[in-house]
Amino acid sequence: MRRRLLALIGLGLATASGASAVECRDETFADKTYSVCRVDATQEELRLFLNDPGGTPYGTFEAVDARLAGEGLRLAFGMNAGMYHDDRSPVGLYREGGAEAQGLITSAGPGNFGLLPNGVFCFGPGYAEVIETLAFEKRGTACPNATQSGPMLVIDGALHPRFLEDSTSRYVRNGVGTSSDGKTAYFVMSGAFVTFHEFGRFFRDGLKVPQALYFDGNISRLYAPSLGRNDFGRRMGPIVGVVEPAPEGTGG
Repeated sequence: MRRRLLALIGLGLATASGASAVECRDETFADKTYSVCRVDATQEELRLFLNDPGGTPYGTFEAVDARLAGEGLRLAFGMNAGMYHDDRSPVGLYREGGAEAQGLITSAGPGNFGLLPNGVFCFGPGYAEVIETLAFEKRGTACPNATQSGPMLVIDGALHPRFLEDSTSRYVRNGVGTSSDGKTAYFVMSGAFVTFHEFGRFFRDGLKVPQALYFDGNISRLYAPSLGRNDFGRRMGPIVGVVEPAPEGTGG
C-alpha cells in the first residue's frame, strides 16, 4: 500500500510539473539504435506546422515553440514530416487543420517520394493512420491533417517490394508507423546510417506495426526533450509535433 501511495504521489508531482506525456525512448534492434516517440492519438494533441500566420515557413522547432508560447502551449515532441521543395513547400499532399496547401500526387516520379507505393500520414481527433496513397485516394478520406511522403516502409505488414537487403545506400532516416487500431503513432529516428530495408524491418519486426511511412533521410531532425534532443541544421518544411499546456509562469 505504501509503495502504491508513493507511486501515485510521484505521478501527481510529475503531472503538476508539466512533464510531457509523450513517451520517447532509445531502442536497439538488429544491432542498430533507434529513437522512438510513442504518441497516443486518443490522449495527445498532434499538429502539423508549415507556415506562421504571416506565411513564412517555420523551418525550426524553436520557431514553432515560440508561436505556441503565445497560446500558452509548448512543443512536447517534434519531427520533420515529409519532403519539401527549396522554398520549403510540401512536395505532396499537405493539409493542416482542414486547409489544403498541396494536393495528392499519385504518379511515380524521381527520388524517394516517387518510389511507389508511397503514402499519407493522416490524423484527426483520436486517431492516426498511415495509408498507402492509392488506398487513400480510393477511400476519399476527409482527413483534416495529412502529409504525403514516400516510400512506404511497411504496407499491410510487408516491406516495400523495392527494398534490397544488400543495399549500400545508408542514411540517418526518420518515419512514422501506426497501430492497426489507429490509436498509436510511432515516430522513429535512426541513431546511425541505415538502409531502407533495415529501417523498414524495425517498424515491421521491432515495433510490429502494419503500416509505416518514410519521412526523409540525411536532413532528419528530432525534438525530444526527454532524450535531450533538439536537432539543428538545415531548415525544414512540414513539421509534426505534439503540443501540450506550458507550465504556469511560462509563455507569452
